[in-house]
Amino acid sequence: MGKSMNIEGVATIIVDTAVKVHKILGPGLLESSYQKCHAHEMRKRGLRVETEVIVPIIYDGESIDAGYRIDTLVEDMVAIENKTVEQMLPLHEAQLLTYMRLKQLRLGFLLNWNVVLMKKGIKRMVNGL
Repeated sequence: MGKSMNIEGVATIIVDTAVKVHKILGPGLLESSYQKCHAHEMRKRGLRVETEVIVPIIYDGESIDAGYRIDTLVEDMVAIENKTVEQMLPLHEAQLLTYMRLKQLRLGFLLNWNVVLMKKGIKRMVNGL
């Protein structure tokens, strides 16, 4: 990816590729299927994408792996949490915000793939840091 790509450029690609993957796959598959295909599409567009990124918590001065994972981390800037649920819950938003705080990320997306229209399943979240 070129150095000129800013966080909004990354965000645009995340949304565009999510819509593309959902158009091809439709609702009803496992979360991991969408995660893998979405990561593939973003990489095709030149983004650096990591999946299942460990997010340690700092407790008593120690970095502890407590089992937290960011589904997808894009360009070390944007966290994506994938869901296949009937509806998004405040708990899902809180989970993503926690990951964003722990990794000091400003932007994240909650993607619910279990929708008829993907744009209804995309929730953009900003961490005020």
